[in-house]
Amino acid sequence: MDSTLNKIVEKYRELGEDPETYLKGLLHAKPITYWDYIEVDTLLSLQKPRTHFKDESVFIMYHQVTELFLKMMLHELEQIVLEKEPSANYLEIKLDRLIKYTSLLINSFDIMRTGMDYEDYNTFRYTLTPASGFQCAQFRLIELHCTSLLNLESKSYTNQLSTKADFMECFDHIYWKDAGIDRKTGEKSLTLQLFEEKYLQKLTDTALTLRGNTLENKIKALPHLPDPLKHKLRRFDHLYNVEWPLVHLHTAEHYLNSKGENKAATGGSEWKKYLHPKYQQRKFFPTLWTKHELKNWGTNVKTKCHGSIEHP
Repeated sequence: MDSTLNKIVEKYRELGEDPETYLKGLLHAKPITYWDYIEVDTLLSLQKPRTHFKDESVFIMYHQVTELFLKMMLHELEQIVLEKEPSANYLEIKLDRLIKYTSLLINSFDIMRTGMDYEDYNTFRYTLTPASGFQCAQFRLIELHCTSLLNLESKSYTNQLSTKADFMECFDHIYWKDAGIDRKTGEKSLTLQLFEEKYLQKLTDTALTLRGNTLENKIKALPHLPDPLKHKLRRFDHLYNVEWPLVHLHTAEHYLNSKGENKAATGGSEWKKYLHPKYQQRKFFPTLWTKHELKNWGTNVKTKCHGSIEHP
């Protein structure tokens, strides 16, 4: 006990502080509780439904859980890009975590399909217009941490970049803008306008900061790419860019087209083409895939009941 007390005193002396003051504070401090540390009361108060439908709270809570998992993924990726020369072993540990979080998101998405009344959802969702999952900024930030802008280029406009395209030209052709901009007229949907007002500066600043320093860059800088790490990178790439979008697509089909109605998305996008990976062709690590795999990206993926995914 005396040893611990001496270490505490030494700690504050090294900081140029009076240890006695801190010890007096500790003497009168209240003990920490689980609910205060986790901010349980605040967390449970964050659901603000816009309608009287009970299942709207489920919709809100699931998306809040999703945002927390995305924040955990960003937490790992931010550590990776800060490492000047991460080892293969370090990257494997981080990839294991990224795979786990993405898998949890995929496997939990059944809540969106089976956890809400069909008719209720198809009524209260209209109050959400023009909000859309398309406006999830953390999803975009994860992409920017993982790979270069060229790998996020819209495939609808392949070969339209100038020979020496600058950063802003590349960013203007990023794939997710296809969901909110008419390239022929240049007009942006309200969904995209609001998203860019809130996040465009942060996204462009992040992309600029990460140039040459993404997860993709880190693995290219390794003197040798071990097979276990390569397998984990491919697994994460497939989970995030194929399996998760397909689970979203199957859920959207359940609510928007199971009876052949082909309802519009709240954000106004062509949701079938926007969600299906075979159209987006988004890949974080394209050099890790064979020509055949790249050609058949997002196809031949068998799905089980409730929208969960099996490997082909």
